Amino acid sequence: MDKIKVIIADDSDFVRDGMKIILDVDDDFEVLGVASNGKEAIELAKKEAPDIFLMDIQMPEMDGIEATKIIVEEGLGKVLILTTFDDDELVKQALKNGAKGYLIKNHTPEHLKQMIKSVYFGTGVMEASVMESLTAGNTATSGLSEGFDASPYSPRELEIIKAVAEGLSNKEIAGKLFISEGTVKNYITGILSKEGLSHRTALAVYYLTGKK
Repeated sequence: MDKIKVIIADDSDFVRDGMKIILDVDDDFEVLGVASNGKEAIELAKKEAPDIFLMDIQMPEMDGIEATKIIVEEGLGKVLILTTFDDDELVKQALKNGAKGYLIKNHTPEHLKQMIKSVYFGTGVMEASVMESLTAGNTATSGLSEGFDASPYSPRELEIIKAVAEGLSNKEIAGKLFISEGTVKNYITGILSKEGLSHRTALAVYYLTGKK
């Protein structure tokens, strides 16, 4: 396959250099450049045409949340948020602005590379711990994001959607709700079709943020 072209934006020299080294030694990736804030990342992207941004959230001059909004609006590439901050509101804002995934910075090199590939090939990614934090305490009919329209769904379908948002597999959902895996699969297929979504991560993001 063609090399995945990456821009790394982080205000820490250590983080930027470490990620660049990890990706530079892998023939599947090409690091186009590094930036210390969102503004630099955007300026670099307009010259280099990246596929993926690795974007820290909290940076000086322009943070990752604002930069993500501009990147998505201008079609400059896909954003994978990388941060040490486990802040629910920052997560939701980044996703609302169009980020395709969110990873805490305690990843291994192989995990990082796999997540970049997932976003490149069109699958959103999110750490299970972050997903659990966002959905903790919600029932199937409360705590929904303002933009999520629950009206077309039965209580059972909402239970399925919430379970997907919690990161549960079909097998785990089946066990939790005492139904067959085939029934779970049929529910999810129908829900994705109804919303015009291509994969379950997109459904989870819609449930959590109201953004498709």
